[in-house]
Amino acid sequence: MSAGRRSAGLLLFRTAGTDGERDVEVLIGHMGGPFWAGREEAAWSVPKGEYGPDEEPEEAARREFEEELGLPVPDGVWLPLGEARQRSGKTVTVWAVEAELDVAAVVPGTFTMEWPRGSGVRREFPEMDRFAWCTPEEAAERLITGQRVFVERLRDRVRGEAAAPDA
Repeated sequence: MSAGRRSAGLLLFRTAGTDGERDVEVLIGHMGGPFWAGREEAAWSVPKGEYGPDEEPEEAARREFEEELGLPVPDGVWLPLGEARQRSGKTVTVWAVEAELDVAAVVPGTFTMEWPRGSGVRREFPEMDRFAWCTPEEAAERLITGQRVFVERLRDRVRGEAAAPDA
């Protein structure tokens, strides 16, 4: 009996303040390949990927970040954002790390597939073809529906920490 498909990812964020309220911007990537070409709404993702029973989710999140961006994971505290079940039935686990990253430095990983289908021609495509820092509102429009919850959870956490009195 299978435990189902699982993915793990890492959502980079940076904080910004507007009108005295602390908020976040998140780094998300546009999914590559011909299926996502020309689409913007619900065509972006947290850098993530599948893992099997012999790999810990944190290891998978680190591996996938490095594969998809071609950069090491920035140093920082990993904040757990929990799990969410996607429409496909896959369970995604995400952590957030506060860090700066220059999107111009990204060297995306690639995958190979037959394209056009049935042609016998194999082509290489980037796993994610571009990256952007987005406000939570922008991310809500761009991210696939099942991943929007992670931005909401992060935003709630950051705002909660900003509102908490210093100990």
